[in-house]
Amino acid sequence: MTTLDTQDRFTLIRHSDAEAWIEAVAAEMAQVLNEEITAFGRARMLLSGGTTPAPVYQALAELDVHWDRVEVSLVDERWLSPQDRDSNAWLVRESFLTRADGAHFDPLVRVGKPLAECVYTANLQAQHSQRPCLSVLGMGNDGHTASLFPGSRDLARAVESTLPYAALDATGCPGANQWPLRITLTPHGLGQSQQRLLLLRGKQKLDVLRQALDSNNPHLYPILNAIDLGGTKLRVHWCD
Repeated sequence: MTTLDTQDRFTLIRHSDAEAWIEAVAAEMAQVLNEEITAFGRARMLLSGGTTPAPVYQALAELDVHWDRVEVSLVDERWLSPQDRDSNAWLVRESFLTRADGAHFDPLVRVGKPLAECVYTANLQAQHSQRPCLSVLGMGNDGHTASLFPGSRDLARAVESTLPYAALDATGCPGANQWPLRITLTPHGLGQSQQRLLLLRGKQKLDVLRQALDSNNPHLYPILNAIDLGGTKLRVHWCD
């Protein structure tokens, strides 16, 4: 069985409790953003939805960053209006953007536009924007990250794409719940980010991560697509 603390495919940072986890992750994100702003005048980051990162985003918004120099977009999105409370855009707006005064947000879903056009616009935006200095990821108990779901009919196509974003139909994948249609960052798109953070809570998530490494099968455990990108190692922040 894989020992997570001694393998060299990513860096695992264990935190004593949720408060320490939130504080440390927010501080690291602020540091990456400030270094990017110092070097280039602006910074761009990609955020995930879900309840796990929401308190981190709230803490981050309170830190000393020139938010008017920060562009924000999403790692992935459900095929929902950005005004829908179940969308990732809504969570990011409520937990972060309403507190980080001046930060600019680029949603992945454009109201009134078909899915293919939204993906095209997302790719165009990504290709003509500053390279992301930071991407924040989560992982489901099925081993998915972003909207790369195991068993999806579109998984191979998304993984092999040379574009930053792809549409994905996760019909039949339990982890997608009632929102099978998605826009997701591809491994190619994720690889463009200078720093990647994976935020995990609970022992079960470490067990899934260990199972993924033991399987070495990125189709069964798509989280491996975020681990084995090369370049800067993925940083995994965990607390129970």
